[in-house]
Amino acid sequence: MYFIGVDLAWGDRSPTGLAVVDGTSRLLHLSAVRSDDEIAEALAPYVTGDCLVAIDAPLVVTNPTGSRPAEKALSKDFRRFEAGAHPANTGKPEFAHGTRGGRVAERLDLDIDPRSARSRRAIEVYPHPATVVLFDLPRTLKYKNKRGRDLDGLREALLTLMSHVETVVDVDETWRGLRAQVEQATRKSELRVVEDQVDAVVCAYVALFASRSPDRVTTYGDLETGYIVTPTLPGAEPELAREDVVRAAVRAYDAQHAELRLAAEEAAALVTRILDEAGINYLTVTSRAKSVASFAEKAGRTSAGVPLYSDPLTQITDQVGVRVIAYVVSDVDAVADLLGDQVVVKDDRDMGQDAISAGGFGYASRHLLITPDPTREGDPALAHLEGRTAQVQVRTVLQHAWAEFEHDIRYKGVVPEEHAADFDRRFTLAAGLLELADREFAEIRDRLRAGPRGSVGPSEDEIDGDLDPRLDARELAAFLAGQYADAGWSRTDHYAWISGLLLELGITSLDELATALRPVADLDLNARMDYRYPPGAVRRLDDALLASFGQTYVDLHGNAHRVALLASRLERLRG
Repeated sequence: MYFIGVDLAWGDRSPTGLAVVDGTSRLLHLSAVRSDDEIAEALAPYVTGDCLVAIDAPLVVTNPTGSRPAEKALSKDFRRFEAGAHPANTGKPEFAHGTRGGRVAERLDLDIDPRSARSRRAIEVYPHPATVVLFDLPRTLKYKNKRGRDLDGLREALLTLMSHVETVVDVDETWRGLRAQVEQATRKSELRVVEDQVDAVVCAYVALFASRSPDRVTTYGDLETGYIVTPTLPGAEPELAREDVVRAAVRAYDAQHAELRLAAEEAAALVTRILDEAGINYLTVTSRAKSVASFAEKAGRTSAGVPLYSDPLTQITDQVGVRVIAYVVSDVDAVADLLGDQVVVKDDRDMGQDAISAGGFGYASRHLLITPDPTREGDPALAHLEGRTAQVQVRTVLQHAWAEFEHDIRYKGVVPEEHAADFDRRFTLAAGLLELADREFAEIRDRLRAGPRGSVGPSEDEIDGDLDPRLDARELAAFLAGQYADAGWSRTDHYAWISGLLLELGITSLDELATALRPVADLDLNARMDYRYPPGAVRRLDDALLASFGQTYVDLHGNAHRVALLASRLERLRG
């Protein structure tokens, strides 16, 4: 989602400042234009999808004289900060036939209702009162050219404002160029060129602020007579009823739900890439964005009459969720440790250990709260996840079965009161038995890893058809079991995937594969890769093929999606 600031000139002869920031407050665009056509062209890449455009200019003016009700109300609160609003009425030529702000919003097909929950909206804002609140100013900064203000004073005020903006916005080279221009200005007109763009960045940040903290902004006026949205003065916050807090949070959540769904898809793809690259075995990786109904239910929860969430939008951390289903408990630990290496883990809770510490058995799952690490910043594949957190739940197949059944019974079904205690005992018993089963499965796999495993591998149902020229998945699995006796089994679909890469290399028989691997048989590839976790059989073969064929392997069509990763691994394999 983009947050756009427009410091709109009331007429098209003066410059209009434009700025765009993303959800992490990173400045993406900054410019000055004049005509409506230029505005539409400059903003076209950012307004086709979800966006909130904050326009510093009246959108609705209906009063024939004087000030709008919104301007009167805002001036009453901010007059002591010298941040009163300029009067707008239809008696002025620029508003006699509608407003330029309204026409720009209409041209960009934006909803201007301040209470709308639509994904593409515009609101009217005013930078002066916004800066007073955002930067805790005793009064507005005097960077606008008026009689009696000299160049040095204007420059100092504008640089002060820019420094404040830099504390909340991740600025770019264009911004730094404008700062240098202000520092070197010898005429007031050189500052005038900059101030419109600085105001536009303030507007863009107000849009982001209003989206993320709707309970901390005030809307003066209304759609019918005109309105202004600005951060709320400290001490002037209305005491919202609990229902209003939840309702406001749900509206804001609903407005960003489409973006959260995309963020969830990106989070699942990120986790999948990390696990596959490490060769860790797992059953599934799935994701979801918490439904609006589920968010609303959770936001309204109380304990002993006290709300659990005073700020649901920031305190409910599972809005984006990823679930990894592993086979055994040791895989759960390996996944959690690997994520700790590859992303930023803000929180890590072992729910099963919590239950054991309390003296019983119950829900068992590893919950990690993650965000992409700084090295992935700017990755287009994480555009919607950047700046957000995702909850990753990691559990075994058996833990997942218990959790799903227990959740359905307790939360979606109705447990008669007379059976509640008995059900609790039975769920606890089942959890204890499943923990024992998990341990036995882990022991079975450990023994298989320690010695020959015969022909255990993918089932008959997973064998490719006779006409498929690729190596048979079952035969390949059996071959790799002998080739890499200490490796774990890989995902069934990974055997079929690497068979396709072997076909690209012209390898269609196990004899040909054995010949291809012979030159690297004596190399300790595991040591060169410095694996912290035992890689699966397919990953071992992937490394061996990379070491044997080098750049030829990297350039295979089937590897097009991971060229950079393979190039990095090849460098490590070559020492």
